[in-house]
Amino acid sequence: MRGMRRDQWVLPSLATGPMNVLAYGHAGPPVVFLGAEQASAWGFEERGLLDAVAWLLEQGRMRLYAVDTYDRASWRNEWLGREDRARAHQRFEDFVLADLVPAVHGDCGWLPPIVVTGPSLGAFQAADLCLRRPDVFPVALCLSGVFDLEHVGWGERGDSFYFHNPVDYVAGMGGDHLDWVRSHARLVLAVGTGMWEDDSASGALSSTLGFARLLGERGIPHELDVWGQDTPHDWPSWARMLAKHLPRLV
Repeated sequence: MRGMRRDQWVLPSLATGPMNVLAYGHAGPPVVFLGAEQASAWGFEERGLLDAVAWLLEQGRMRLYAVDTYDRASWRNEWLGREDRARAHQRFEDFVLADLVPAVHGDCGWLPPIVVTGPSLGAFQAADLCLRRPDVFPVALCLSGVFDLEHVGWGERGDSFYFHNPVDYVAGMGGDHLDWVRSHARLVLAVGTGMWEDDSASGALSSTLGFARLLGERGIPHELDVWGQDTPHDWPSWARMLAKHLPRLV
């Protein structure tokens, strides 16, 4: 990775306050990486994912932007009920669209579409961004994701929760809006069958399989890639998944 560009940004945001971003690579289409639950922007390199895709960055095949999570203020804020957690997550989406996307486009020097990816809770957020704004994020690579947050938190579910819970709003899509999503969005869902992927732990395996069925029923373009029992719900697995899929998505 000698000579590979790596910059640290601190993006101001009215929505969330300052957010850290690590920007890698000098050329190529942009990829935004959203970490696993409560991870920092530095998790991408500290957990070995940078090593897995460094050659793409060195060859100018892509630029990658690893972003701080906002989970402690939103989905993992135990003081808030479900609806208020979803409203807090909306602030993170506001940061992404109002602050991160313009910074990425400015860094690239033009307005390219952005691939969004992430593992675990980051996979949920990647899918949510792609399905809500496929004009900005037309491709989502979702690694060991859970796409129904019914199990998170407590309290009533309102409109904010509904419109940030992919299992809910995809099932309710119809008409011109569904046609628009079908024509713009593409999701790649990767999940393992190893430790911590089952319902006794993360629940990612059953959630990913069920979400793939739902996307199929709605006619939304997607791929399902199920890995073996040697693939647990853990960072080394996600590094391997990134190394497999990113080269053909950028």
